[in-house]
Amino acid sequence: MSANIPFAIIPSANPISAQERADRIAAPGFGKVFTDHMVTIRYVEGQGWHDAKVHARQPLVLDPATAVLHYAQEIFEGLKAYRLEDGAMALFRPEANAQRFNASARRMAMAELPEELFIGSCRQLVQIDRDWFPDVEGGSIYLRPFMIASEAFLGVKPSSEYLYMVIASAAGGYFKSGAPAVSLWVSQDYSRAAPGGTGAAKCGGNYASSLIAQAEAMKLGHDQVVFLDAAENRWIEELGGMNLFFVFEDGSIQTPPLSGTILPGITRESLLTIARDEGLTVREERYAIDQWEADAKSGRIVESFACGTAAVVTPIGKVSSPSGSFTVGAGGPGQVTQRLKEKLVSIQRGAAADPHNWVMRLD
Repeated sequence: MSANIPFAIIPSANPISAQERADRIAAPGFGKVFTDHMVTIRYVEGQGWHDAKVHARQPLVLDPATAVLHYAQEIFEGLKAYRLEDGAMALFRPEANAQRFNASARRMAMAELPEELFIGSCRQLVQIDRDWFPDVEGGSIYLRPFMIASEAFLGVKPSSEYLYMVIASAAGGYFKSGAPAVSLWVSQDYSRAAPGGTGAAKCGGNYASSLIAQAEAMKLGHDQVVFLDAAENRWIEELGGMNLFFVFEDGSIQTPPLSGTILPGITRESLLTIARDEGLTVREERYAIDQWEADAKSGRIVESFACGTAAVVTPIGKVSSPSGSFTVGAGGPGQVTQRLKEKLVSIQRGAAADPHNWVMRLD
């Protein structure tokens, strides 16, 4: 795989005006306000990666027989660009996203993208659209690298052509409720992933299959759904798009282990590292839903939180299922949760030391 591919930079001929851009990013929410440009790189079997461009964001034109529309060969990533205290822009652990992207590609029988191209594509897009950074609490430019099978055919086989793209969005807070902690619904009828499946890959099919459970949770007044294992319907795995942590009264923390059915979250791994740096006892062990309820009611569990790139760290206040509900701790943010979140965010924004060299400055 060649990584020595130059990017053609073609600025948009009709960018959004400065005033309209300011209006759009004043309260951007999440995933709705898009920047002026995008990145595209093409792959053809036998030729490799080529035709790397940064150009105006535009609709895609696809043949009706394009493989992704029939066999769902597609993967994606999510990462954020931050503005540091000195005004420079930075990415947080983009090499980890690049590595996970290729792990997803291998699982989905897709072409792998050189890490240098992945990072370079994100760097190029942030540099040309840096003015879209929103000056709001928790603001960022959210990057969505993704790849689709672009060959037109109807035979069941891996595609021989792929289109890699990156789009960007001015982002504020992820959850709309504004509550200090989120409420979860325990899905009893649906599983997110099974052993041997695609649970560890970041592919759209995982999220598509979770939407019915998420819709059920929201209809019942909850913010997110928590999935249990497919075999016993007992062991906690993850939310629809976030990993889970549990904080015990002795200050130790625990999270379900990566077993092929859970997405290896980069925020998850970062928090585990920070917790160990802080001297906390950390366990990656299975944890049952009935044990979570019993420990919450007895006071053994004092905090729980979810984490991911989009929402960062989100306290969990209440957990419900058809059999009843329980409150975690005081039902709001806990001290350990806040401490870990503040440490992570401080590193991401250049306000704290970065001992693991996670922050990649772009200026």
